[in-house]
Amino acid sequence: MFPGLLSAIIIVPVLGALVIMLLPTEETRAPRAVAAFFSLVVLLASLYIWLEFDATRAGPQFAEQAPWIPSLGISLHFGVDGLSLPMVVLTTLLTVVAVISSWNVSLRPKEYFALLLILETAILGVFSSLDLVVFFLFWELELIPMFLLIGIWGGARREYAAFKFVIYTFVGSGLMLVGILALYFNSGIEPRTFDMLALASARFPTGWFQTVAFVLLFIGFAVKLPVFPFHTWLPDAHVEAPTSVSVILAGVLLKMGGYGMLRVLLGFLPDATREFAFALGVLAVINVLYGASVSMVQRDLKSMVAYSSISHMGYVLLGLAALTSVSLNGAVLQMFSHGVITALLFLLVGLVYEKAHTRQIPDLGGLAARMPVLAVAFSAAGLASLGLPGMSGFVAEFTVFVGSFQTMQTLTILAAVGIVVTAGYVLWMLQRVFFGPLVASQVAVADARGLEVVPVAALLGVVLLVGLYPSVITGVIGHGVAALPPLGR
Repeated sequence: MFPGLLSAIIIVPVLGALVIMLLPTEETRAPRAVAAFFSLVVLLASLYIWLEFDATRAGPQFAEQAPWIPSLGISLHFGVDGLSLPMVVLTTLLTVVAVISSWNVSLRPKEYFALLLILETAILGVFSSLDLVVFFLFWELELIPMFLLIGIWGGARREYAAFKFVIYTFVGSGLMLVGILALYFNSGIEPRTFDMLALASARFPTGWFQTVAFVLLFIGFAVKLPVFPFHTWLPDAHVEAPTSVSVILAGVLLKMGGYGMLRVLLGFLPDATREFAFALGVLAVINVLYGASVSMVQRDLKSMVAYSSISHMGYVLLGLAALTSVSLNGAVLQMFSHGVITALLFLLVGLVYEKAHTRQIPDLGGLAARMPVLAVAFSAAGLASLGLPGMSGFVAEFTVFVGSFQTMQTLTILAAVGIVVTAGYVLWMLQRVFFGPLVASQVAVADARGLEVVPVAALLGVVLLVGLYPSVITGVIGHGVAALPPLGR
């Protein structure tokens, strides 16, 4: 193993951003090539970590630690386990996809690609940090590039969407910070520390303290997931964001919320998590059914996929609420699977919009005759989203249902209804957009070709790989779930 590899993959995207910003102002082609090179290097490094990861060894691996502010118990502590490694690989993969899908960006390309790389660093820092302060700083760092990417390169209502995203997230982060400080001052550990490994073994006061700390932290994570009713920023952000930003937003940014719930809420406050389990299960069902129902009536393709994300992230919350080993494995697997499938859907929506110049479903029709490649890819992505066997969506959702049924039978049955609704809006959308008579205004549209097909094929390959050979990831995930506090499962 290479020492310092994990910190290197966090730092390398920032170095790439610096290289891009040092390029001549008139240069428009080099920024994308530099971004592609640096993001590909980070992807290969994360895959090396995946291959070298030992799922039979307890504790974080590739760990690195250096004192930062010793007087406050803050250190630069990084490492990966079965909860974080799948999210690290997903982040590096989708960053490469985002760079390739932005190949034709002409508005301020230097700043655009530099911000994409800085965003990658922020997200990787969240998933790799083993110190709560460093975790929080990377959590906040993500706000800056995402705000600018939506606010500058977004659609007609980009400023509204960008500010709404920041306000929601900033309020949630403020409450989360109070919760983090509460853990720090009440851990009973001397000297005090923000180290996650130490806090995971701390004995926090029971009763009202855990209740208050849980609520504060939960709201911060729930905004990101997002959980109803903290979800309203998401559709606006997706609709206005550029395609590549939607890929990152849906693919990995939402997963920060689920990861925080598993790592912090369940890892540090298992008693409070058990106490709120049923309430979390109810919220999960609301997310699933509400998101799916609203998706059914959307006229904008991007808005439909956005509400679909709200629905499918409800399965993550259900797996957490059930508190069984199988359901927790399913929750992490659902985060990875949803990240790939939804990123693929947003990528395909972007290609359809680029070719047809509209995302309005009533204005589309019969596109399969002119876009056979996109029609096949969109159909496959839609079937993966509704949980077709042989694809990653089925494996993840089935695992969540099997694990959750052990402790939450009624809620699991209600959540399973979401699959039926998902099948309804996905198949109805495919029928209206790609099949039937060709709309006159779309007679001259072209199919995806060349470089446009590469990220689509890559993401479809991952969906099929996990669907047909789930053990490629379930063994790693099991390593992280096994380290969580025993909850009588």
